[in-house]
Amino acid sequence: MTSRVLAKSEWHLYFDRIAKALQGKRVLVEVIGLNLGDQIQAKSVMLLGITFDHKGDLLEIALEGLDHLIHKPTAITVREGPDGLSNLEVVDSEQRRQIVTLVSPLRLSVPHN
Repeated sequence: MTSRVLAKSEWHLYFDRIAKALQGKRVLVEVIGLNLGDQIQAKSVMLLGITFDHKGDLLEIALEGLDHLIHKPTAITVREGPDGLSNLEVVDSEQRRQIVTLVSPLRLSVPHN
């Protein structure tokens, strides 16, 4: 696994580039802050997409039945492995960390008779 901090100038293009690969993945979304503690926003929910709107300074994580909006993000760190993006951590203007973990569905092998 490799972690790297994305430059703000990369955010829009990065999420556009990986959008199709992320569709249909299941995610866990956690929000961590001093005044909040650790809160689970969504657990094993289907991801529809992630986009960054530079004009509105807004990162949108579209989930089935929920839009998780992060206003004025200050830092985005991605963790990538051999299968692509596995984790995303966003720090917002209030220093809350929003962690999005992609959960790959288990592939069950079918026994051969």
